[in-house]
Amino acid sequence: MKLVILDRDGVINEDSDAYIKTPGEWRALPGSLDAIARLSRAGWRVVVATNQSGLARGLFTMDTLNAIHSKMRRELAEAGGHIDAIFICSHGPDDGCRCRKPAAGLFEDIARRYEVSLANVPAVGDSLRDLQAAVSQGCAPWLVRTGKGLGTLERGGLPPGTQVRDDLAAIVDEWLT
Repeated sequence: MKLVILDRDGVINEDSDAYIKTPGEWRALPGSLDAIARLSRAGWRVVVATNQSGLARGLFTMDTLNAIHSKMRRELAEAGGHIDAIFICSHGPDDGCRCRKPAAGLFEDIARRYEVSLANVPAVGDSLRDLQAAVSQGCAPWLVRTGKGLGTLERGGLPPGTQVRDDLAAIVDEWLT
């Protein structure tokens, strides 16, 4: 099974320091939906692992988050692709949970759900915490320059072996050639 783990905000859709709080605020990054569709058509399982502390902060409800994800799935289906599963951390940064990236809980849940080792499974993010969670489970880290990616790259300290590309489309171009 070919599996890829993607962060959501900054990788698939535009990010916002004020959080994505409504379906209307969710806007796909150029080329991201087509990239996921190409992975789907090539037989890859696409999984999203995303921190959504806006839930804990009271900025939106689970119903609203489900509506945001329904919009993402609908637009992706129109592009010919699909996401197999979305794993979320609904906790705030001070909640001490085991699932909020950079903790490994979301990745552990993915490994259990799919009954696979995540060794060398590519994981794409735009922040250091995305990459730290990924490498803690043996994933191959990929950083995009979209979202917070440029700032992450400028601050340095990336895990060894991190591959850096402009965006998700550039990564998928490389994987599928």
